[in-house]
Amino acid sequence: MRFFSGQITLDGRTFHGEPLGFGVQGHNCGYRHRNFWTWAHVYFPRDGRPPTTLEALIYEMPFGLVFRKAVLWHDGQPHLFRDLRETGDRESLKWNFHCAARDRFRIDAAIDGRGPSVHRLPYLKTDGSGSFEVRNNSLASASLLLESTGGPAERLETTTGAVLEMVG
Repeated sequence: MRFFSGQITLDGRTFHGEPLGFGVQGHNCGYRHRNFWTWAHVYFPRDGRPPTTLEALIYEMPFGLVFRKAVLWHDGQPHLFRDLRETGDRESLKWNFHCAARDRFRIDAAIDGRGPSVHRLPYLKTDGSGSFEVRNNSLASASLLLESTGGPAERLETTTGAVLEMVG
């Protein structure tokens, strides 16, 4: 996640901001073509508190293994999740999962990539044998339910602060 501060002048109009905005860069799963992956990045601005961000990735690996990892930054602290349990229907560009970290922090995530901002992009296979379709929505919505030991549950929501990408 990158933050941009300062000003931009376009066609005689100047836009100022502290921060002016934020951006997300895509990911790369390596040199080998993957048969499936699901990737999401979510940004939750919070008044008077640091933003909460979540990045999650699941993809197919050799020998039938599946990589699963999510990192949540909440109240300035990282929480690492390795055991993402998916639920729901991936075909509709919706991704629901829940997971628990070793520090007993738990999340239930619902990321909805449906809507007018969906892109279906042909990606070339890394071995040059053809292409495959990638579905992406960089204006997706998301909802997180955060639970920690000894604290109240907290729900975070955004209508356009998520990116969801699915293949396979």
